[in-house]
Amino acid sequence: MARLRRRPRDPEGRMTLAEHFKEFRRRLFIAAATVFVAAIVAGIYYEPIFEFLKAPFQQYADANPQSDISINFAEATSAFSNLISLSIFIGVIASSPIWMYQFWAFIVPGLTRKEKRISLTFIASTVPLFLLGCWLGYTILPQSLSILYGLSPAGTSNIQAASMYFSFVTRFILVFGLGFLFPVFLVGLNLIGALPAKRLIAGWRFAIVAIFVFAAVATPTADPFTMFVFAAPLCVLYFGAWAVCRVLDKRKAANRPDWLDVDDTEASPL
Repeated sequence: MARLRRRPRDPEGRMTLAEHFKEFRRRLFIAAATVFVAAIVAGIYYEPIFEFLKAPFQQYADANPQSDISINFAEATSAFSNLISLSIFIGVIASSPIWMYQFWAFIVPGLTRKEKRISLTFIASTVPLFLLGCWLGYTILPQSLSILYGLSPAGTSNIQAASMYFSFVTRFILVFGLGFLFPVFLVGLNLIGALPAKRLIAGWRFAIVAIFVFAAVATPTADPFTMFVFAAPLCVLYFGAWAVCRVLDKRKAANRPDWLDVDDTEASPL
């Protein structure tokens, strides 16, 4: 019986449509399996994770002993559902280096060796930015909860369903983490030639307004404090992305062949 052999890759990175689907399926499976394994490990350490995510709520409760506030499981299955959802959430964050790499490796299969080195640096920056955004979201969570709970009229109670509280907390943290990938997206567009640095700096005023609108819509809370804390770092990262794109554009210009700048009506040196 003839042995099954994997078809060698095209040196220029070209693939048929069927090969693209197979590649997508393979990388999706790796990403999903990684999240699944990380979620199982998170489930084993469910109690410390529960206490860690509950800490911002407990901080407010301890600082306001006069408030009638607590977290409750409304149904018999609520505790189990909460364990599953928190395990998946932690699994997504813990496995982020792998699934982000799988995503990036799928969309840029045809890069040259030099471009691959740049792309590895590029993908390496996504993980710290994502985790930095998640950390910032968790850090300002107590202040945001304090503002929201502080709006409760005197004499009322804040009995929080565990599923609602942890859903809010996980969405809050993920929004910050994903928002911090914004400059990575901009640099990616620059790498493929769709967004030069001069266009980024020319539209900075519109970009700042768009960032604040996005921050207002994306954050689960409606308070201006959270919006500003989210939008301000994104503005800084926007100009950081512009600086990186400017360096990349200069390198592209330095490596650009002279014959490409010859007018169509003139004879090329070639």
